[in-house]
Amino acid sequence: MPKGVPETVPDDGLTTRQRRNAPVLAVHTGPGKGKSTAAFGMALRAWNQGFDIGVFQFVKSAKWKVGEEAAFRALGNLHDETGVGGPVQWHKMGEGWSWTRKAGSEEDHAAAAAEGWQEIARRLAGEEHRFYVLDEFTYPLKWGWVDVDEVVQTLRDRPGNQHVVITGRDAPQALIDAADLVTEMTKIKHPMDAGRKGQRGIEW
Repeated sequence: MPKGVPETVPDDGLTTRQRRNAPVLAVHTGPGKGKSTAAFGMALRAWNQGFDIGVFQFVKSAKWKVGEEAAFRALGNLHDETGVGGPVQWHKMGEGWSWTRKAGSEEDHAAAAAEGWQEIARRLAGEEHRFYVLDEFTYPLKWGWVDVDEVVQTLRDRPGNQHVVITGRDAPQALIDAADLVTEMTKIKHPMDAGRKGQRGIEW
């Protein structure tokens, strides 16, 4: 894609404008670092365009203070106060329908994860957000807590112009096949290889 120009143009009856405005399903997967970070970078661009942002974290603990969350909540407040950018909602473990890996059976966690997905599906049907980040959503899919085929069908059938980015290792093949944009993060080298733990400003 030299200079951002497609190498081929499909004979699909769509105009250039229609293709440019088509909703995107993106998947960031692989063992390397940066999957969520890249998704939040895309969300920043979407916020700057005035898109309504919905972030849904499926694994991180509610007690873990994520730097991106603080930044996006501040951006949401800025929008509410000045109209700049777009509105932001951030949902994670411990809030409402979300789940966390704490005391409770695997069946409890599975049921809560499925409930979380149903809420996202409801929002997609209602076109409540323009840009969704489903952070670490591949894990409930991998563990069988949420049905992959149902997720793929819901995403394929979503109305309007809703962009969705899903992150996490081991993305199911059916999700990869359905996606418009797939990036695999491959680890070449990591500080943890040298015994270094996560650092402020790098991991959180």
